[in-house]
Amino acid sequence: MTSAALPARAASGSLAEGRLGGAGGRAAGTLLHSRVCAVVTAASCLAHVWLAAGNHHGLWLNALMLVMAAVCVPCAVHVWRHGSVSALRRIMASGVAMAAVHAFLLLAPGGSVHSHAAAAPVVSAAAAGSEGHAAAALLAVIALEMTTAFLASTLVARLRSRS
Repeated sequence: MTSAALPARAASGSLAEGRLGGAGGRAAGTLLHSRVCAVVTAASCLAHVWLAAGNHHGLWLNALMLVMAAVCVPCAVHVWRHGSVSALRRIMASGVAMAAVHAFLLLAPGGSVHSHAAAAPVVSAAAAGSEGHAAAALLAVIALEMTTAFLASTLVARLRSRS
């Protein structure tokens, strides 16, 4: 490969140029960053598939979670292998969108338990504890989705600074 071909590859926004040479420590850090981003994205997808398979939600939410996983898994694989900016941007957008959806579910009346039990005039202590647990779980999911978006956005910035 000629030295003129290297800058053209670097401008493509891929991690492949890090494997070809250049700043060794920095390229290894970028590769690790992309792998962590891919693993966190894949873990989020697996969690959604597990929830859908366990039928923890209604039919339409289960279908939505499976569609989300089907859309996100190819991006996670692509980021693991190549680290392209376009896949990272899709991961950023998905992470922010999923955080917004989960925030809506958390803030909607009765949303943290996905039922209308919160509208009942008498709420038992067990129901209140269950709702608190569901709210904490949704907050954890929001944190995971925001972490995913943060990892993808910082990797995009890192790739830009290299070109």
